[in-house]
Amino acid sequence: MTSVRAAAVGLGAVAVAGWLALVEVFWLPLRVGGVPVPVSVLAAVAGNVLLVRAALHLSGSRVVAALPAVVWLVVAVAGMGRRPEGDLVITSGAVNLTFLAAGVVAAAFSVGLVLGGPRGRVRPEPAPSGSGTGGAR
Repeated sequence: MTSVRAAAVGLGAVAVAGWLALVEVFWLPLRVGGVPVPVSVLAAVAGNVLLVRAALHLSGSRVVAALPAVVWLVVAVAGMGRRPEGDLVITSGAVNLTFLAAGVVAAAFSVGLVLGGPRGRVRPEPAPSGSGTGGAR
């Protein structure tokens, strides 16, 4: 894999992860008939798992594979901060805390699988050639 392709995949992964995390944060207050709908929780788990695996598959780089999880965490933490107007996007509600917990666990699990997995591709040993007696003829 060339470094140019890995950089392009990394840039794309950062852009998609940032957009998805932002949409998830703004979906947190979604309610249907006054009942909270935890679409953001499912999207956070699925997005973190799938984006990390897709980045690894497309780039072959462990560093690039970890970028979507880091970007998701940065956007989620930024959503917990108070805006200049005094607004909070992520408050202390049950859906919000579940969103943070499930998203962080999914991201940590995915990055852990990537970083803890075998380096490169595992290739089988080549079949021995010759008669197997050890003598050259």
